[in-house]
Amino acid sequence: MDELETIAEHIRADLSARNEARDAALHRSRELIRLCATAIRAAHREEWEAANALLEQADQVAAEVVATLEPYPDLFYAGYTQDGLKELAEAHLTVALMTEAPLPAPELLEVPSAAYLGGLCEAASELRRRCLDLLRQERTEEAERLLTAMDTVYDLLVTFDFPDAVTGGLRRRVDQLRGVLERTRGDVTRALRQDRLMAALDRFEERMDGGGGDGSNHPGQ
Repeated sequence: MDELETIAEHIRADLSARNEARDAALHRSRELIRLCATAIRAAHREEWEAANALLEQADQVAAEVVATLEPYPDLFYAGYTQDGLKELAEAHLTVALMTEAPLPAPELLEVPSAAYLGGLCEAASELRRRCLDLLRQERTEEAERLLTAMDTVYDLLVTFDFPDAVTGGLRRRVDQLRGVLERTRGDVTRALRQDRLMAALDRFEERMDGGGGDGSNHPGQ
């Protein structure tokens, strides 16, 4: 039975190393999520330099998480790790969509495909808040551009018809995005109609002002 004690020591050392890696990755994943959320908030305030600086920090933290878990693929694909990487994709894609920058690919972000698609879906949902802010600022053309981007993302995501076990629950997120998209479409459409109405009224007033609308040239006056 001496070999059993040796086996147990090896197992204990392996589990101890795994536990340390898990604790470190969990801590860094929480930090990653915080940095990504802060970057998105900065983007909504149009603080682009701050947003990009936070994304750089998030990239560094994500790289540390990936390196820590490289020996343990099972921990890498655990929920908390994938959630952090999904948030990283969401933050990068949200800023890119807002600024019309090229969208970073999963390989560039070093994010698995499922986490990337989840991040893309949530980035599109995040654009609703941006659209509403733009409408309040009467920047309807920019809001319409972002609505088109949301439409494009949704049309792409519905083509990924794979089991949830493969996509990480993408179908549910896409269903939620459809509701967000339709509400945003209604808000932007109403704003565009109001803009067209105001423009028509302005043109009418200009014609009246230019045509002697006071009646002073009418016969019999």
